[in-house]
Amino acid sequence: MLKAFRNLIGGKETETLSGRTFENRNPAEWDEVVGIFPKSDARDVDAAVDAAKQAFREWSLYPAPRRGDIVKKAGDIMVARKDEIAREMTQEMGKVLLETRGDVQEGIDTAYYSASEGRRMFGVTAPSELKDKFTMSMKVPVGVAGVISPWNFPMAIPTWKIFPALVSGDTIVFKPASDTPGTAATLVEILVEAGVPDGVVNIVHGGGSEVGMAIVEHKDVELVSFTGSTEVGKKISGIASKSLKRVSLELGGKNAEIVMDDANLDLALDGILWGAFGTTGQRCTATSRLIVHEKIYEKFVDMLAERASRLKLGNGLDESVEVGPCVNEAQRAKVHSYVEIGKEEGAKLVIGGEAATGGDLKKGWFYKPTIFADVTPEMTIAREEIFGPVLSVMKAHSIDHAIELLNGTIYGLSSAVYTRDINDAFRAIRDIKAGITYINAPTIGAETHMPFGGVKQTGNGHREGGAGAFDFFTETKTVYVDYSDKLQRAQIDTYSAKPGNNRKKD
Repeated sequence: MLKAFRNLIGGKETETLSGRTFENRNPAEWDEVVGIFPKSDARDVDAAVDAAKQAFREWSLYPAPRRGDIVKKAGDIMVARKDEIAREMTQEMGKVLLETRGDVQEGIDTAYYSASEGRRMFGVTAPSELKDKFTMSMKVPVGVAGVISPWNFPMAIPTWKIFPALVSGDTIVFKPASDTPGTAATLVEILVEAGVPDGVVNIVHGGGSEVGMAIVEHKDVELVSFTGSTEVGKKISGIASKSLKRVSLELGGKNAEIVMDDANLDLALDGILWGAFGTTGQRCTATSRLIVHEKIYEKFVDMLAERASRLKLGNGLDESVEVGPCVNEAQRAKVHSYVEIGKEEGAKLVIGGEAATGGDLKKGWFYKPTIFADVTPEMTIAREEIFGPVLSVMKAHSIDHAIELLNGTIYGLSSAVYTRDINDAFRAIRDIKAGITYINAPTIGAETHMPFGGVKQTGNGHREGGAGAFDFFTETKTVYVDYSDKLQRAQIDTYSAKPGNNRKKD
């Protein structure tokens, strides 16, 4: 029998008020239904927010190290269930087991890092300008946090948001992507097992227009963390600005790798294959553009095409498979539409360019790894995020030209440069407009204790990962303790009245 899932609200599994459901299917074997999930609406969100609001008072009073202990225990449970979770994720999302194990491991790493921050949520102490007065600042919880996560990293990205929020003392209303609700349900199940009190974490399944926007618009949701498209992020930002709701947006990317003529070409080749076709190109940090120095351009394109043509497609549960399917039919159709645009605009199709439908692939949403050469900056495939296994190759005549090409999009998430020239490497680090730059490594590979995020239309300036996540999920409170036993006036002229001091008043 198919497993039927429910929302979790106030510690209780609940049906939707509408009674509607949706199917979660395997993108590699579309006939396979993974589970049945509730299709919620704003009324379910109201109930979840109310539960989170009620739970906030008690949860916010837990000492932060104790909140960290619970998150650490969740990490321990994830370690024990790692392979099980990875297989579940492959079945509902499609990426290969090597990557889904990595997705779970990233969640584990985030758990342990976030738990440790429960003992390191440092404030600032500084001397007062007045005698017998003490000054300090401290981090305090905000309230109910809305968490809206994407389907491509269904364990890692929710943990980037939920674990720091919990250690910070916030409570959660979580809307996972409808393409990967099973992994999200497992994460919440693990948190409950780890000891998170009722109402602290609530999960509401359903679509973005009904559930996601209801979270964003809700008056009692005080902050929202969203990862998804730039288009949706702009809409969320506009809604949230009306009430000055705090919002963290991690949005699109059009990431590029630069390969200079002095680079280790074998290393660069491995990195580009991984960056462009890992996760079937369905990463915000995926290598979507490749900028190659003109001296090695033809040689390197040939090397790349030969290796990419040998990548094995298939069901990610097969350990020998290197590239899984697109997440659903609509995503594959979107990828193919960009390929057609690329051909119409004059890019040279080197390999791929079509769906893979033969043999064992016929029941899934597979697309052949695709490479375009002779791409120019004004082409659509050089500017817009495709989110699929399509790589656009461009030619540069110098490091400065390559950086100019790399910067020529509205996005600024991840970037990479392959070179043995330390001067070129540091020039790239300085001049590339991106939140992340790798030297001699691909555009993917963020580590959980380091800041993650982008510039320009990739986000709104907040960072996930590292201490920056705790800056978002907490408020800073400044405290003054005056033990002089008399009225002292700060920011009044305390200098000019002193004998021998000629300092003027402001």
